Amino acid sequence: MTAAAVAFEVIPAIDIRDGRCVRLFQGDYDQETRYSDDPLATARDWEDLGAPRLHVVDLDGARAGMPVNHGVMAAIAAASGVPIEVSGGLRTLEDIAAAVRYGAGRIQIGSAAVRDPAMLAAAIDAYGEAICVSIDARDGRVATDGWEKATDLDAVEFAHRMAESGVARVMVTDIGRDSTLTGPNFELLGRLVDQLAIPVVASGGVAAVSDLVRLAEIGCEGAIVGKALYEGTFSLPEALTAVRSRPC
Repeated sequence: MTAAAVAFEVIPAIDIRDGRCVRLFQGDYDQETRYSDDPLATARDWEDLGAPRLHVVDLDGARAGMPVNHGVMAAIAAASGVPIEVSGGLRTLEDIAAAVRYGAGRIQIGSAAVRDPAMLAAAIDAYGEAICVSIDARDGRVATDGWEKATDLDAVEFAHRMAESGVARVMVTDIGRDSTLTGPNFELLGRLVDQLAIPVVASGGVAAVSDLVRLAEIGCEGAIVGKALYEGTFSLPEALTAVRSRPC
């Protein structure tokens, strides 16, 4: 087993709405499945099962344009023994600084990266490797504001702009595949891995352990996994074992 095999991260998603752990189908706030009323307990469960990192999203914040569930997210960060990355409504340097103070190891910027490149540059200057840009794509175009607003930005071109801006990594979500269990957009992710000089984290559509192995093989740094884990399609230990022991 090589170091590269170990490096791929399988990252459980904890999406928070109204203080609860939920999943949205293709980002649709009207198609919600609730999995837990206690996101902190959910975070502990994933950590106990071996999660190398947790992906914690403030869905209300993404929609509102400002942090809403920051108390819950801060509690998860304080209790967690593994790094957490946070996302959703973080659109000012003050929001980012607050997340750093409560213990977030990685901060994802989405809508603000589209609208406020000066703020993004300041965030990169201040926090360096902690800043990740979340590129949420629907039919190849970037979407913002909790995936509810479409833009004319080509996702691949935007990814190149973000790499050139000095951001440490990008997370790429194909919205049309999110929570569908139909498989990731390997074509898009493969293009970005080949073209960008920064790490790419995959999100959206993971349905089987074989998807994770393939994402590792094409060079993604890791993958966010939500519905497949919550629905028991495969277990987190099973996924971790598969990516760590894959042929290289």
